[in-house]
Amino acid sequence: MPKVKLDAHICLIATCRPGRKRDDLYDTGTIGFVLECQSSGTKTYVFRYQDQYGKLKQRRIAPYGDISFAEAQKIARKWRAEVIMGGDPAAKKAEKKAVLTYNELADQHLAYVKTYSRNPFNTDSILRVHLRPKWGGKRLDEITTPDVAKWLGELRHSGKAPATVEKIRVTFNRSFELALRWQTPGVKVNPVRGIQRPKIANARDRFLSSTEAARLLAAADASLNPQLGNIVRLLLLTGARKRELLDAQWENFDLDRRAWFIPTSKTGKSRYVPLSQAALDVIDKLPRFKRCPWVVPNPETRRPYTDIKHPWETAREAAGLDGLHIHDLRHSAASFMINAGIDLFAVGKVLGHADHQSTMRYAHLANDTLLAAVEAGAAKMHL
Repeated sequence: MPKVKLDAHICLIATCRPGRKRDDLYDTGTIGFVLECQSSGTKTYVFRYQDQYGKLKQRRIAPYGDISFAEAQKIARKWRAEVIMGGDPAAKKAEKKAVLTYNELADQHLAYVKTYSRNPFNTDSILRVHLRPKWGGKRLDEITTPDVAKWLGELRHSGKAPATVEKIRVTFNRSFELALRWQTPGVKVNPVRGIQRPKIANARDRFLSSTEAARLLAAADASLNPQLGNIVRLLLLTGARKRELLDAQWENFDLDRRAWFIPTSKTGKSRYVPLSQAALDVIDKLPRFKRCPWVVPNPETRRPYTDIKHPWETAREAAGLDGLHIHDLRHSAASFMINAGIDLFAVGKVLGHADHQSTMRYAHLANDTLLAAVEAGAAKMHL
């Protein structure tokens, strides 16, 4: 363990002594500054020190020749000062190496969703199609709010649907919220959280009339999918979301109390959906399969449908209702209830809205009902 006053000349001529694998030259001027000389001829600047627990540690500065002696000495002195102040240079490097890439965080995010959600397909799709290709190879501490904001803006200007960009933003934000919850190395803040969310005017006002509903049901009953008629009827009669019904299980139906319990929903809250007699009649006629817990499963797989896009589009076109979305059945259920005189608060409770703003989109339908009420009252007054 030779000790010498290291300088550029000594480092230039230093070699490993014959018969040894390595010789270390310790600088007498900067404590911990060392030149390692290997028998192979390679030389490396390193810094050695004891941490706050008295454990000997080492951090590599650079291979000899990659930087000058003066630069190596400057780094060693900087780290020496850090040690004196109670720091740990090697620990900082280890922490840096422990920072995950976004691909690794996305794997954890998807595993979490598969554990706690019955429908991980949307998250998987957004991660695979949008987030992984752009951010997958980056370390988490390299992803900044300005970069994310710029990228989301570019997606909007490229013609992506605003709702699609918002789904991407929400999923990206969720990844970092989970990382913060899990205390993932390298994630001190959520770079997506501070990005302003643009207003999206994507509310649809498509409601079925009773005649259109009859045509749609007839077409659904004629579908090659034997469950489509049942699914369409129950969506219209309950106002449930498509995925809520496709994932529904018999154990959550209390037919005596005429209630359907939905344990998880889009809002993250559970709720009860009251069942009308018409809905009970449909449920009573549903085919049941042995050891199958699902209410409207695929008869072939005895599992929930992943999607019913093709049979839905075929039935919709057969009914002459081009452009009708399956989610419009939920809007139509609300429309039928409001036009029957049910107040907005009750309709919102049936649909499971998280706040009254979601229900207020149907206010103009309620106004029609209220107008009919005042007209009827005025007619009775004979003024």
